[in-house]
Amino acid sequence: MADRMRSLLITGGAGFIGSHFTHHWTGAHPGDRVVVLDALTYAGRRDLLAPLEARGAITFVHGDILDGALVARLLADHAVDTVVHFAAESHVDRSIVDPMAFVRTNVLGTQVLLDACRAAWRVDGRWRDGVRFHHVSTDEVFGALRPDDPPFRETTPYAPNSPYSASKAGSDLLVRAAIHTHGMPATLSWCSNNYGPWQVAEKLIPLMITHALHGKPLPVYGDGQQVRDWLHVRDHCAAVAAIVRGAEPGEGFVVGGRSEVVNLHLVRQLCALVDEAFAADPALAARYPECPAARGGRCDSLIAFVTDRPGHDRRYAIDPAHIEARLGFRPRHTLESGLRETVGYYLGVGGSGGGA
Repeated sequence: MADRMRSLLITGGAGFIGSHFTHHWTGAHPGDRVVVLDALTYAGRRDLLAPLEARGAITFVHGDILDGALVARLLADHAVDTVVHFAAESHVDRSIVDPMAFVRTNVLGTQVLLDACRAAWRVDGRWRDGVRFHHVSTDEVFGALRPDDPPFRETTPYAPNSPYSASKAGSDLLVRAAIHTHGMPATLSWCSNNYGPWQVAEKLIPLMITHALHGKPLPVYGDGQQVRDWLHVRDHCAAVAAIVRGAEPGEGFVVGGRSEVVNLHLVRQLCALVDEAFAADPALAARYPECPAARGGRCDSLIAFVTDRPGHDRRYAIDPAHIEARLGFRPRHTLESGLRETVGYYLGVGGSGGGA
């Protein structure tokens, strides 16, 4: 089962995580058929997939997961047997301003996909052999942890605290309902904060790097003591691939990087890496003259504490013991090596812009 040829539909495959996964899968399984469906909103970048399109490794379709007729046509025309569902609105701040957009994409969009897959894959009351729906979710559905609480596990109760996490919890529950009610051969995963090359600039790590390079304030919410676990995007893609290939229908896995760190410490670490890069390469000063490091200063001088986000969760943490034991997955990137590569990518002097 694990090594058979597949025909995949990857939703949100032009987004940050989805594009890396598309590169990962096509590199590891060059004989598989891969269709990418993406609405190309603010977070989607088709150029990230251009090398794959150029060599015919994927078929790209510009469209919305809410378009049930389109999804049904793709499932039929490409004989899709595996859906890997990344497509989602995912920025907490945006969800506070416009929660309905998150409900439409994350909740209704997921149900459209489930309905289309059930119609295509369930024939005469039986599921076709070898079909699989994998749903990618977030650790934020579990709510916030106190400093001494144990990390999130697969059995942690849901307690979402933002419109974003609530919409993802809703989509998770729809997948669970499809598994229980219809026997859908589906799996789920909940990841911690992803980072790495290609991430949209409004997310924390690229925001801090790009602001530092241009001498702009580095906005840190509240006291900056929020704690997050960080997972390199390529490690996340390897975990999802392992689940798609090796998990049984109905299984779920939390996926983390074993890299729990305080936000303020993370920002200071990024600043130190930018300072270090300028010290090692004097040519950067001409490219980024507004950066404090271009004048021998320190980027952490730009840190500015701002009003905290409404309902800001204090701590997330992941216990990935189950996926480690069950599927043998372990992150390959330490936080230090991953951040160094990511800073290098945004500086344009190092790191890899490639997928997986």
